[in-house]
Amino acid sequence: MTQADRYQDLPLEEVIGDRFGRYSKYIIQDRALPDARDGLKPVQRRILYAMFMEGNTHDKPFRKSAKTVGNVIGNYHPHGDSSVYEAMVRMSQDWKARHMLIEMHGNNGSVDGDPPAAMRYTEARLSTIAAEMLRDIQKETVDFIPNFDDQDMEPTVLPSRFPNLLVNGSTGISAGYATDIPPHNLAEVLDAVLMRMKNPNASVDELMTVLKGPDFPTGGIIQGIDGIKKAYETGRGKIIVRAKAEIDQLKGSKEQIVISEIPYEVNKANLVKKMDEMRLDKRLEGIAEVRDESDRTGLRIVIELKKDVSGEPILKYLLKNTDLQVTYNFNMIAIYNRRPTMMSLPLLLDAYIAHQKEVVIRRSQFELKKAQDRLHIVEGLMKALSILDEVITTIRASKDKKDAKNNLQEKFAFTEIQAEAIVSLQLYRLTNTDITELRTEQDELEKKILELQSILGSDAKLVKVLQKELQEVRKRFAEPRRCLIQEEIEDIKVDMEVLIPSEDVVVTVTQDGYVKRTSIRSYNASNGKDFAMKESDHLLYESNLNTQQHLLLFTDKGHYIFQPVHELPDIRWKDLGQHISSIVPLDPNENIINACGVTDFNANKFVLTITKNGQIKRTALAEFLVQRYTKPLKMMNIKKDDLVIFADVVEPTIEVLLTSYCSYSIRFKLDDVQDTGIKTAGVKAMNLKEDDFIQAANAIPEGHKGKVMVITHRGAVKKMALDEVETGNRALRGVLILHELKKNPHRICDVVYVEKGEGIQITTENGVQEELREDQYRLADRFSNGSYAIDVDTDGDIMHVQKLPAIVVEE
Repeated sequence: MTQADRYQDLPLEEVIGDRFGRYSKYIIQDRALPDARDGLKPVQRRILYAMFMEGNTHDKPFRKSAKTVGNVIGNYHPHGDSSVYEAMVRMSQDWKARHMLIEMHGNNGSVDGDPPAAMRYTEARLSTIAAEMLRDIQKETVDFIPNFDDQDMEPTVLPSRFPNLLVNGSTGISAGYATDIPPHNLAEVLDAVLMRMKNPNASVDELMTVLKGPDFPTGGIIQGIDGIKKAYETGRGKIIVRAKAEIDQLKGSKEQIVISEIPYEVNKANLVKKMDEMRLDKRLEGIAEVRDESDRTGLRIVIELKKDVSGEPILKYLLKNTDLQVTYNFNMIAIYNRRPTMMSLPLLLDAYIAHQKEVVIRRSQFELKKAQDRLHIVEGLMKALSILDEVITTIRASKDKKDAKNNLQEKFAFTEIQAEAIVSLQLYRLTNTDITELRTEQDELEKKILELQSILGSDAKLVKVLQKELQEVRKRFAEPRRCLIQEEIEDIKVDMEVLIPSEDVVVTVTQDGYVKRTSIRSYNASNGKDFAMKESDHLLYESNLNTQQHLLLFTDKGHYIFQPVHELPDIRWKDLGQHISSIVPLDPNENIINACGVTDFNANKFVLTITKNGQIKRTALAEFLVQRYTKPLKMMNIKKDDLVIFADVVEPTIEVLLTSYCSYSIRFKLDDVQDTGIKTAGVKAMNLKEDDFIQAANAIPEGHKGKVMVITHRGAVKKMALDEVETGNRALRGVLILHELKKNPHRICDVVYVEKGEGIQITTENGVQEELREDQYRLADRFSNGSYAIDVDTDGDIMHVQKLPAIVVEE
């Protein structure tokens, strides 16, 4: 063989497509999705069949799980032992399956997500109901195929004498498909099957009069009949599954929430842990203790509340924010006619009914053939007994068994089968009583043959037999419904004011982004002095807020951070705050420029944002209220080379005063700026020269009596009346508010609006701080450059200008 013969030159996409296609077909059909007829995946079917063949049934003692797993791997399922054992364990867990198909002794896991014991420790056997899955399998009711090594035969489907797919549900993920079929109540499913058999055109509405909806083994409350109906009609639908909880009254004005059932497939340990974390993080102040009191008698989670705290709002909050309430999405895909199909309820029932009819037909054919064969032998034996002496003489005259059979066939016209039965007869069977037994057996066989022939000959008779057998299963295994179904999905409205205790705190934000809330007690103990802060940092925001309020923090990159005050870290006044980036992920190059406390987002207020390159926008405060706030949210679209220099919550009646670096100033009413959405870019605020940019922005209140203090980069300060800049339109160049010098002209460092008694504090590079009050200055016109307050040559450049409140003189 040449090198060229050994290798094939094939396009990669063809090879990958072909191989992946085969792999997908395999995992869809033979691994991950259940069959619509018996509701089992191949590994489950093989486990049940292997246990049945080994006699590991409900009426026999338990047997080591490892023995079963080894048997399944060796004979039917050549895969890893863990996949087989995990499938076996799942079929034994009463919180996963509505009717367990396997009984297990030992640790088979828990609703807390604990792993089961190793298979060498546990013991298992088929459950009583699993016998119904395999009943009649040895009567040629289903097709068998060779196993993986052609040494044995295995069934392609189990007879499944109850509708296992709907009763136990299924979940699985394969290539391009996933399935989620919930468990149902056995009695209700069988009633639906019987209704569909009686009326093959029964609608989903009619079927839902008996099959109300899913019935999870863990109980709980299901909400949303419309979702159930949609799922039964189309295969897809959504329902809400909620825990069952009661609020108990305790002594001393205390209440406790007792949870007795949790939603399906929710890990109880994780649920309890999350609720306790809410208590520890002080996100939910009303909880005193969370206890898991579950024992062998059942599930019980107790949430003990603090004194005078109402249980109702706490329960609502927990339903909304934990897995006490989850969404279940139906995705009813099963293998139907060897292909994955989205199954509606009628289609599922029809697939099951068709399978059961085939099982009964094939069983009847098998039993008919067996009865006919036996009748043939009985007739031969009766004939032989009636001429017994001649038969004995003939046999005695024969050389051997073969010769005896031939002689009987020739002399008395027996068939070969009858002759075999005669020569195999034991001597004691030749007594007189045997003939009466044979006659009785002949009558019974003839009746049975007629019965079986009528079943095979009449569809109505076949349906009757099937109905009777299904009703027997219903009678034996029916259990009361565990889930309560409610028609509407309740919209949970959480009253945060009830959940969060009202407490007045001092909230601070520094320029470098350190935030905290401090109790009034801690603030008063320090007299408002000795605030913990890095040397290079300064206070950006300090205000008395309530824990039921919210804090908005604005950044220079056009983002805002939404932060409920009660979720801010509670830190002493003398201790350094927590950096905002540890609460919300913030870009390292992004800086906080302002913060604002908000009591009511529905108030008639706006967020005003202004950028360095002259864009301005206003957005209704209501748009800043969000439910999810784990990351910075966009408040303005800005260009790459631009930065937000001003952002604040303002009244609709304010005026805007903008001043550029080159000392041009413009003043206009906020009404000139149209109200736009949160993600827009804004409009032009000021007509700037090429190298100019906005250096200062002020929101001037209506009916103002204040002045502005202008600070230049050379350290000069002046107080100027607002009227020096007339109110006009936006997007103009504005007027100069400094005298333009030919050599080393003054440039704007900051412009601060001040009212009577207020002032400013200037901080320089070298750490020099200068406090200036507005009443220290006379009014100057806009052509004045003011007087020097800072010597930048010795003190260093101005780093920061901060507004100071008026000094309150205590009488």
